[in-house]
Amino acid sequence: MEASPWDNTALVIRRALISVSEKSGIVELARELASLGIEIISTGGTSRILRDAGLSVTPVSNLTGFPEILDGRVKTLHPNIHAGLLAMMDNPRHREELEQHGIRPIDLVVVNLYPFEATVAGPDVQLEEAIENIDIGGPAMVRAAAKNYRHTAVVVNPRRYEEITQELKQSGGSIGAETRFDLACEAFAHTAHYDAVISRYLELRKTSGALPAILMLTEQRHLSLRYGENPHQEGAFHTSSHPLFEKIHGRELSYNNVLDLDAASSLSGEFDQPAVVIVKHNNPCGVAIGTDLSQAFAKALATDPKSAFGGIVAVNRPVDRDAAGAMNELFLELIAAPDFSDDALVMLRKKKDRRLIRLRWEAKRGPYEIRSAMGGYLVQTIDRHALSQVDLKVVTARKPTDDELQAMFFAWRVAKHVKSNAIVYAAGDRTLGIGAGQMSRVDSARIAAQKAEEAGLDLKGCAVASDAFFPFADGLLEAVRVGATAVIQPGGSIRDAGVIRAADDHGIAMVFTGIRHFRH
Repeated sequence: MEASPWDNTALVIRRALISVSEKSGIVELARELASLGIEIISTGGTSRILRDAGLSVTPVSNLTGFPEILDGRVKTLHPNIHAGLLAMMDNPRHREELEQHGIRPIDLVVVNLYPFEATVAGPDVQLEEAIENIDIGGPAMVRAAAKNYRHTAVVVNPRRYEEITQELKQSGGSIGAETRFDLACEAFAHTAHYDAVISRYLELRKTSGALPAILMLTEQRHLSLRYGENPHQEGAFHTSSHPLFEKIHGRELSYNNVLDLDAASSLSGEFDQPAVVIVKHNNPCGVAIGTDLSQAFAKALATDPKSAFGGIVAVNRPVDRDAAGAMNELFLELIAAPDFSDDALVMLRKKKDRRLIRLRWEAKRGPYEIRSAMGGYLVQTIDRHALSQVDLKVVTARKPTDDELQAMFFAWRVAKHVKSNAIVYAAGDRTLGIGAGQMSRVDSARIAAQKAEEAGLDLKGCAVASDAFFPFADGLLEAVRVGATAVIQPGGSIRDAGVIRAADDHGIAMVFTGIRHFRH
């Protein structure tokens, strides 16, 4: 049986080195340490703040015999610091060497690092500024103390100051072995995340390659979810310190809620006009634009009101009272918006289980998306392709009308977010029928038409979008049969000529985009 990672020995704290970038709570912590008779060693700005607060501080330069040099790039990189952090005090030779060189052990290190992540999150940050916010001495001290957790305690998280203070007071000035091990785990996670953020930032500035050569995932757990895809599975949401959403009302989120939220908010962001997206099981079941959200919601709901029950709604405008009133008539698990008016919140919060999410549109989505597969990870750049009219190639004898073009573009935007095989019937401002996730494209076309019929929607004169080429004419002919007059698809099949002939035979306008939008 593997031995415990700690023994039961408490470490008496006599000397503490404090050097922090995030200074909240540090004066209060230092006061508590001083009240317990603990000597405080510090550097630069931290030292000045502590001295200004009336605390006695030993400058690091007293230990190293060197001033801080190179604009502060070198402060703590010295044997008198690192030997004090790394010495194993139950090793007689280590104790002898410390005594020989006049070095005293450092029992506690309180360090957090230069704010690299916050710096590079700024809109206009330059590479030179980012480089100067790469901490060197801090991670070296953190890693040294964490490696030597049996003999040195390390604190990197200001949220733990109160906990550490309480333990010191209750134990008469010592920190237990289990706490030190826990702090060491947190410290290594802290430096790993720090290095991963730096690596990711620099990698994106290379002149070649859109994907990382080494994939590093160090995202923090932001939410513990109600469960995973099913209640017997555990689930959590991990992200950086800048999540794209904030829950402002309702019960905790589930794994599926977050997946649906991502699908719905991504699609709603495709439109400039007020837009409403209703999602069920990671596929849109109704999408529309309008002069305002209440009008757009009514049109989106009309696509498939049966599937919308219990669905998730995302919009690209703040929800006002009228929109809230329309949405309040239907059971919806979640409503996501950039914001909500006060009277909309009063109305929507009456249903305690409904989740309300504020979307942070200003936050940046990552450059690529990641999925686990076959014991590894699949990585790809995000599908951000935006279609313009110059991308279209009319391949039929008849050109599309302006109204048909508008409907094509609407259908195409939606099809990009529908699971393959995807078929979308649409007018210029709304979906009319959506077929998703079928093994056969013609089956998707039939299901989308069936959905429209059940909702009482007329497909005559609509446009149809296919996320990939029609391998045979049967899918196109199914769309023609139910009334579609315009088709938008990538093209590229070896049977394109036959599909074009079928379109011409029925007077259909068809355009090729040259772009495929599979979603698996």
